[in-house]
Amino acid sequence: MSDTKELAAAASSRDPAVGLRAVRALRDLADRLEDLQVGNARGQGWSWQDIAICLGVSRQAVHKKYGRRGFGTDQKDGG
Repeated sequence: MSDTKELAAAASSRDPAVGLRAVRALRDLADRLEDLQVGNARGQGWSWQDIAICLGVSRQAVHKKYGRRGFGTDQKDGG
């Protein structure tokens, strides 16, 4: 957890090099967490629409990003 706190602090650094590297690391972390949670949701039977609502994107966007990654290929839910 301290790494995350350090990244958050670095992201607000007055040094752009430090801040931008931290922003990239946080973005990478957020992407990995999103992958994990989409996989969890699909594994529990969530539809692409349910996931999209939580992520604040369209069903088409979330399906396009994750549909071919093995997070579920069931066509019954409109995905």
